[in-house]
Amino acid sequence: MDYPDYNPAIDSPPLSDEELEGLDQLLQALPGDTAMNIEGLDGYLTGLVVGPPLLARLKSADWLPAVWGGDGDGTAPFASQKQRKRAAFLVLRHLHAIDVQLRTAPDAWEPVFSIAETPEREFVDAEDWCIGFLHAVALDSDAWAPLFDDPELGPALVPVALLGGDESGLSEADRERLADPEQRDALSRAVTDAVLRLRERE
Repeated sequence: MDYPDYNPAIDSPPLSDEELEGLDQLLQALPGDTAMNIEGLDGYLTGLVVGPPLLARLKSADWLPAVWGGDGDGTAPFASQKQRKRAAFLVLRHLHAIDVQLRTAPDAWEPVFSIAETPEREFVDAEDWCIGFLHAVALDSDAWAPLFDDPELGPALVPVALLGGDESGLSEADRERLADPEQRDALSRAVTDAVLRLRERE
């Protein structure tokens, strides 16, 4: 499939809350269970923006279909070509909004994390977001490796790896951290700082 490539110079408005919700519903209504939810999508696009310059050398067809779990025969997994084009258009607009926000007003940037509310407080959970972010890392893990190994950036990226990575290789201590709502909340909030530090390095 041919998709428009990302062009940061093209001005486009950020998605409204209603459009974000509509995109999430569109993706979750697709057959199968491989499409990203809106939190995972936000993390995936953020990883494309703040990591190695993948967007400058990848075609949209190299990364965009992963949002909905890959292209199938004909218009699959979408019901029509019109629906596919709308999904691609909305994703590219959201990518542009993240890119612009992190370049021009990073302190005002807010990732799309899950929020659980209790009578006492809100708990943030960035697991889906981090899973999406690590999907972006996997597009060029060799280029990302020096960032994870960096003595300053590496520790900042640990929360991303813990929340979004494969739990099978975790130590018992890390499993306990992830199982504790307070520590999980702290790890999730630290993800925002990690992204801002990645952006600062440029």
